Amino acid sequence: MTIPTGTWLLAAALLAGIVALLLLLARGARRFGLAPAAGRRLKVEEVLPLDSRRRLLIVRCDGREALLLTGGPQDVVVGWL
Repeated sequence: MTIPTGTWLLAAALLAGIVALLLLLARGARRFGLAPAAGRRLKVEEVLPLDSRRRLLIVRCDGREALLLTGGPQDVVVGWL
């Protein structure tokens, strides 16, 4: 038993329509803030040099800020802000 060509074309058209609808819904969700935005999770907000080797950094990660001391014998998380 063979399937008519028209049935294959209809199935392909329906599949293409469903994929297009899903892409449009995903784009709308991102545009209106319903989906997480793609992008970087880690950002250096501010840097304060203490001397020639050490620096204090305020780093933002997933909406939280941390104070880091770098450049000494060991890097240290001073605390979460």
